[in-house]
Amino acid sequence: MTYLELVNDVLVRLRESEVETVSQTDYSKLIGKMINDAKRQVEDAYSWNALSTTVTLSTVSGTYAYSMTGAGQKFRVQDAINDTQDVSMINIPFANMNRFLNFGTRQNAAPNYYAFNGVDGSGDTKVDLYPVPDAVYSIKFDLIVPQATLSSDSTEMLIPSELVIQNAYARALVERGEDGGLNSSEAYQLYRSMLADYIALESTRYPEEMVFEVS
Repeated sequence: MTYLELVNDVLVRLRESEVETVSQTDYSKLIGKMINDAKRQVEDAYSWNALSTTVTLSTVSGTYAYSMTGAGQKFRVQDAINDTQDVSMINIPFANMNRFLNFGTRQNAAPNYYAFNGVDGSGDTKVDLYPVPDAVYSIKFDLIVPQATLSSDSTEMLIPSELVIQNAYARALVERGEDGGLNSSEAYQLYRSMLADYIALESTRYPEEMVFEVS
């Protein structure tokens, strides 16, 4: 569903008139804010497959620091590999990486360790690799990256729309007070039940989400 369709769906549930653009009225703008708040909460609840993306780094000989362009800061790592060497990348603590890079002589070879280290000027996370690349390697990070804040009427939301609508509706009921329909606690409980159902359904297709390993 588009941003505008999401807002209108919530407005109808509140027995309000639909709008032609999210910014048409002060109330529709408020509902738009609640849609984005709900979206963030649903995104945080699970690693939705619809948010999957791959960031590929092409290394430069002698350079260990790279930007995760397009990943932002609020992402989850599903997997990381050195695709050129066919080996898994290992996430290590920043302190360990700091020592590798600054104590003694740096090793120059195919990287197989990584550690995140700050953000660049665009707000994307930076990552350090070790050993320091001695050639061009393709490093692939498979990530779950939240969708950008909805702002355009025509932007399609990626995660399940029903969950976002129900969550935003519950928020709207809290803001306006009870008005003869569902009360806010009932609406939020319905959202939680729907969320559990959607997560249970999606997790059946991704067994790794149900496996916990001691690192």
